[in-house]
Parts: sequence; C-alpha cells; structure tokens
Amino acid sequence: MDILEEIKKILAEILDIENHIITPETYLIRKLGAESIDLLELAVAINSRFNIDVNDDEIFLRKLRQYVTEAKQQNNDLLRYLVEKLPFLSRKRLENIIADLEGGPTLKVKDIISYIDFQINNFTVLSVVDV
Repeated sequence: MDILEEIKKILAEILDIENHIITPETYLIRKLGAESIDLLELAVAINSRFNIDVNDDEIFLRKLRQYVTEAKQQNNDLLRYLVEKLPFLSRKRLENIIADLEGGPTLKVKDIISYIDFQINNFTVLSVVDV
C-alpha cells in the first residue's frame, strides 16, 4: 500500500480538493487550510485505513511548541529533545521544523506519512517480539 496515495485520497475527500495538488511537502494547515475538525476526520480515517492507533498530539505535532519551551526551560539541546519526543520524524525534518517555527503551523503531509510508517513498523516489530 502506498501511504502517500492513500493520504492524498483521504485529504482530497475530507477537504474537498483535487488530490494532485497534495505532495509530501504540502502544509496541511498553511496551504490546505485544514481545521481541527478536518484533522479529527483525518485521524479517524488513518486509524481505519491503516489499522493503527493514532495519537492526535503526536501525529499533528500539537505539543511541538510545548516541547520547544520545555527544552529551553530545562536547558536541553532542542534537536535532541525533539528527537526523543517525536521519534517518527527524522533529524533533518526536525531541523527544518525548528528553522520554520516562526512561519506558523509546520505540519506537512510527509510528517503524517512518517508517523504512519513508524506506527506500522513499530507494531510489526512489537508483534514479532510478542510472539
């Protein structure tokens, strides 16, 4: 299953847009105008389509600014702290997010894909270990 294609179909349906305008680099809120209710529908659709548990705070980076504040308050290295808190995102992506914080909501389609991929692979690993 191609995760990007599935996400494009879901977003096109939820947001009533053409799926060809959606790329991994597309911002969900900044460019597509996704609102809270849209994200809720997206989480439900992802849960159903990919059969994974979806943590809204993680997948939609809702605690990102809280993590930034915590890292600063605790005198922690911000990148290292975010890697720990958001393990489904690459260091490179986290560096980009840090650089882009002032631009507004940083959530991109590729972040959703990374979350799904991480959950699918993590579940597979846990399932094999549990057996």
